[in-house]
Amino acid sequence: MADHPGCCRPCATCLLCLYSCQWITAKKEKKKGLRTTKCDCSWFLFLFCVFLFTLVWLYFAIIILNDFHNFNEFIFKQRKLWLDWSLVLLIATAMLITYSAVLLVLALCLQLCGQPLKLHWLHKTLLILTALVVAAAFTGLGIKWAEEWRSARISLQATGPFLHIGIVGGMTLLAWPLASFIYRTHNTGLKVFLLLVYCAVMIALYLAPMGITSPCIMEENQLPPKPALVGHRGAPMLAPENTLMSLQKAVDCDVQVFETDVMVSADGVPFLMHDEELTRTTNVQAVFPERAALNSTAFNWTDLQQLDAGSWFLERRPFPTVQRLSSGDRDKATKQRIPSLKQALDAAKQNNISIMFDLRPENHSNYQSFVNTTLEVILQSGIPLQQVLWLPDGFREQVKEQAPGVQQVYGRKRLQNEKEPLLRVNLPYQDMSTEEIRQYRQDNISVNLYVVNQPWLFSVLWCSGVSSVTTNACQVLKEMKRPIWLLSSSTYLMIWIVVDCASFLAILWAFLLLK
Repeated sequence: MADHPGCCRPCATCLLCLYSCQWITAKKEKKKGLRTTKCDCSWFLFLFCVFLFTLVWLYFAIIILNDFHNFNEFIFKQRKLWLDWSLVLLIATAMLITYSAVLLVLALCLQLCGQPLKLHWLHKTLLILTALVVAAAFTGLGIKWAEEWRSARISLQATGPFLHIGIVGGMTLLAWPLASFIYRTHNTGLKVFLLLVYCAVMIALYLAPMGITSPCIMEENQLPPKPALVGHRGAPMLAPENTLMSLQKAVDCDVQVFETDVMVSADGVPFLMHDEELTRTTNVQAVFPERAALNSTAFNWTDLQQLDAGSWFLERRPFPTVQRLSSGDRDKATKQRIPSLKQALDAAKQNNISIMFDLRPENHSNYQSFVNTTLEVILQSGIPLQQVLWLPDGFREQVKEQAPGVQQVYGRKRLQNEKEPLLRVNLPYQDMSTEEIRQYRQDNISVNLYVVNQPWLFSVLWCSGVSSVTTNACQVLKEMKRPIWLLSSSTYLMIWIVVDCASFLAILWAFLLLK
């Protein structure tokens, strides 16, 4: 093959060396008469597919970061090992996408230079391994974390318009090596096939915005009010979760509700704790090593008060924000103890915020007594009952009778022919569509969705009209003044026309210039 007039021989030699893992100069290659075979073309197609595969996985990896703290907690419960696995995920994904992207760029440059695509066996092996690793990742996601597929569907509502622009841009750039290949090959059937496929894909892309729907394509004056913030166990990115420090940090973030979890000690004192065991968020293994594996409810209040509920936060660093804490906050974190429900109610009353909680464990044999004890503490605390949001389903009718002022929050959607209409629901953000959120809003039902940490997700739910969101990142969402995806219909239409026209002209230029 002759060298392309715009590609110098040293550049062609370097590209051949990197792609083929052999030091073959362009001059030697020409003498040997090396050509791109059908097998080489097949490997190029496989490379292109692997690149797209890893690119899709990169998108998923970014999406699931919103929920990755749950995965870290799950691994700790299983292995008693704390690590921010999101870093492992991102580093591994970045390596895979970088490798396949570099190979693809090399192949496209070789095509533009008129050089053969002789992929080395080592690259072939690594590409197969890359495809297998990504396939295993998708399989594991589908088996163990299936709800993330619904997260991806929600994300496409937000990113659809922008992904469309990116894909059109990528396919437009592909016109250059495609035009070069078409003008060099003598196989008329292959030429026609490639042109038809490429034209069909581009026409589909140009018309795709007609089928793209996003809750954030609206006029700004139609935007619903910003959702209220519910602090998930307080402000767990700024302080140890389920502590008075975490509650105060949540108040500083302007949250309207402090969400927590309540258990009852062996001697009848309700206290704040999420996990059934104390090992993750206290130093119970150092203080009571022989009892560390026991359920939290097996400890009496005196024992619980001996535990340090804050130092783990500085040692394990569950969130990257821990590294940026001031020395004062670090010192305060080390002094945190497990708070009682009464202390939390007093703090909520003092700061005029509501408190919402689950009562755990639901399957405990003494659960009814837990409900009675918890209700007694609430009624004695003096907090206005409308500031208490009750989540547990067990013995709910009893709670309504003894404390009718308490706000009942349901962890389910409304049913047909509901005897008593729901006023508040608390659901995972994957469980409600935009249409359902808007219908509930129209029917004056308050919808709280959890756990929402990323601005992109908060933006979609804001545009959808959700009442409030439970979040770990109240300090981030507090600063958002408008959804990051908000586009008016006229602006989107203009962007659509400009992008499609620019793409068409660029493709036309590529085919005319390389002719």
